Amino acid sequence: MTNGHLDILARASKIFDSVTIAVLQNREKRGRNLFEIEERLQIIREVTAHMKNVSVDSFQGLLADYAKEKEIPVIVRGLRAVSDYELELQVAHLNRQLNKNLETVFIMAATRYSFLSSTMVKEIASYNGDISKFVPPASARALKRKYDEVLSAQ
Repeated sequence: MTNGHLDILARASKIFDSVTIAVLQNREKRGRNLFEIEERLQIIREVTAHMKNVSVDSFQGLLADYAKEKEIPVIVRGLRAVSDYELELQVAHLNRQLNKNLETVFIMAATRYSFLSSTMVKEIASYNGDISKFVPPASARALKRKYDEVLSAQ
């Protein structure tokens, strides 16, 4: 979880009474994700512990189906740049086709986070670079621990 994710989440939690962070257990990426699903959930729970109206859950399958099952009427997505918008617009339209009661709300990333991606943060961390400006402390600790494990296994 980056500071950009946290910023979008903090802003969404002011708009909505409750916010659920729904983490996909993507079977296509099994073994390719840096963190297992339980590790990812734990990091997010630690980072969001101070946010009383935020909960964390995981799901498999389609987000539109998960939202229907949990009676979640709105998906919040962060946008960094115009390039994000094209894909997110397609996904929003598809989700609406799959679940007619589902709306998507876009929140623009704060300018200071508009360049930030978890992929870039992971790359910097993999070279033992300083990521403290980009992620909450729990994410930084988890990345350091993970890359230390990877290096010691080599």
